[in-house]
Amino acid sequence: MRAIEIDRFGPPDVLRLVDVAEPGPVTGEVLIRTVATSVNPVDDKTRAGAIGEGTPPLPMRLGWDVAGVVVDGGAGRWRAGDRVFAMSHQLGTRRGTWADLIALPAEAVATAPRGVSLVEAATLPLPGLSAVQTLAWLGVSAGERLLIAGAAGAVGGLALQIARARGIAVDALVSRDEQVMVAREHGAGFVSTDREGFRGRDYDAVLDTFGGFLTEAVADGGRYASIATQAGPVPDLSARGVRTTVNQVREDGAALRELTRLVDRGVLKPRVHAVFGLHDIRAAHECFLGGNLTGKITVTF
Repeated sequence: MRAIEIDRFGPPDVLRLVDVAEPGPVTGEVLIRTVATSVNPVDDKTRAGAIGEGTPPLPMRLGWDVAGVVVDGGAGRWRAGDRVFAMSHQLGTRRGTWADLIALPAEAVATAPRGVSLVEAATLPLPGLSAVQTLAWLGVSAGERLLIAGAAGAVGGLALQIARARGIAVDALVSRDEQVMVAREHGAGFVSTDREGFRGRDYDAVLDTFGGFLTEAVADGGRYASIATQAGPVPDLSARGVRTTVNQVREDGAALRELTRLVDRGVLKPRVHAVFGLHDIRAAHECFLGGNLTGKITVTF
């Protein structure tokens, strides 16, 4: 079968399309034929050699997201032909999803949304799980105020839509003027490109997607969560009674099922910037590096 691997770190031209042996699922696993995947920031950092400690050994197969069709469901609930999506924690499991077939734990797999294509579903797993899991840690509920820093990005945009669906008031920091309308269309209240505009607004919780550390915006006794692991820990705010964390995404079929429900209700909308074929994986990475994205970069099989 086909797979995308690297045998050295560097620019997109280190990505190789190779033939590898097909996986055979063991007890508790599901074998999925990949229809589409997507490019995440962690894929770019891994390819470039920017992860550091914890990087799997070379050669290495990349990829975290997968949307496809079950080939072998084992003895569990899954049946051949089921439309599913999942995330593989590639850095921890060394199971990259950029391959024709991928075997994953059954509990990490969920039924794909019916209301969108599998290409669109492939944009959701890693950023969607990051959003759901970080919002769960923040424990924000209706009536509280949330600030999302980076609300037009993949994680921030999904977190904004999920929070609004829960009745949470959300304000948004975005990086460019053209993103202001995007955040407002997704339900944000106050939106700005100027971080100083959020100083002293006393938010109950802050979700920081890029390591901006807008610590002056969180209220005393509030919560501050970052997903920007490469930016390091959140400054210590314990003197103000503020709990902080850097959230690490994990495989989570139950949270994926929540994403499916939200998509099928029409309150969560995947965003695709561009679609590339597997043979154009290098061009997909070049597009990612070009920035100014309006959604995810997807790759079809």
